[in-house]
Amino acid sequence: MERRAFLTGAGAAVAAGMGAKLVRNETGNSRTATLIAQAPSYDLDLKSILRSGLAELGIGPGLIRGRSVLLKPNLVEPDSEAPHINTHPSVVRAAAEVFRGFGASRVVVAEGPGHCRDAQLVLEQSGLDDVLQSDRLEFVDLNHDDLIVLPNRFRRTILSHLALPATLTQMDWIVSMPKMKTHHWAGVTLSMKNLFGVMPGVYYGWPKNVLHHAGIPGSILDINAAVGPHLAIVDGIVGMEGDGPIMGTPKASGVLVMGTNLPAVDATCARLMRIAPDRVEYLSGAAAGGLGPIDEDHIEQRGESIAAMAQTFRLLDHPSLARLRA
Repeated sequence: MERRAFLTGAGAAVAAGMGAKLVRNETGNSRTATLIAQAPSYDLDLKSILRSGLAELGIGPGLIRGRSVLLKPNLVEPDSEAPHINTHPSVVRAAAEVFRGFGASRVVVAEGPGHCRDAQLVLEQSGLDDVLQSDRLEFVDLNHDDLIVLPNRFRRTILSHLALPATLTQMDWIVSMPKMKTHHWAGVTLSMKNLFGVMPGVYYGWPKNVLHHAGIPGSILDINAAVGPHLAIVDGIVGMEGDGPIMGTPKASGVLVMGTNLPAVDATCARLMRIAPDRVEYLSGAAAGGLGPIDEDHIEQRGESIAAMAQTFRLLDHPSLARLRA
């Protein structure tokens, strides 16, 4: 409890300024680029694949040198026997190596696991701890970070304020690195939903119950508007179908999907899963609220084509999910 720094009075005004600065993803009617890279195995040179893909998107040393980068993987459950649950450590390692190669001043891996309060256990069981140790990567447990409290300006939920980890405001680039998965409530969980993991468990409970009660789609939108992430790298090499985000089965898709606008990236991923983006509530809400485009006409698709790489991801047999099919 003593590590939590709540900002009030003059501090709250500073926090409000930070919140305004973090909203970066308004795109209007412009086209945004999303890239699909073929990657059929984790044993490949993922560093080269990511570096080439980011270069295609215009991201390189000129943008990254001297800047700090936060990598936010999806770590939800400690289960060494189910590697399709969490972002694969090889993808995190490759991203860290790429950004270090681009001259980043600091690369941090950060997450606030939603189901397990013991972040170290999740790191060990996911295999990421070995990468952190061998590559000397800093890890921040966002569930227990110092906090800032910002006005909830997007207001797609009834929450008047959002408590965010202070580490987010100290980083120049925030990179969402989710697993490509179905979700038994939201339909899909991708780079936008992945930002649930930045919300501190000490404030919102486990598994971030306050946000679930406020409404998952609205919470996703409020969080993304406040955080303003810069980039998404989606691990779709082996994703999850069925009863995601934890109880589903592996789905080998053989792709890494990346882009600087998260709604556009998630819309592309949904199409790769043969799910209609405009039928996913938080994606249609993102487009309507100006966070980013989801229509194909507003997304410049680079790399592999959706038609060549798309596979049908199985959904739970429920009427609320059946409508998501493209």
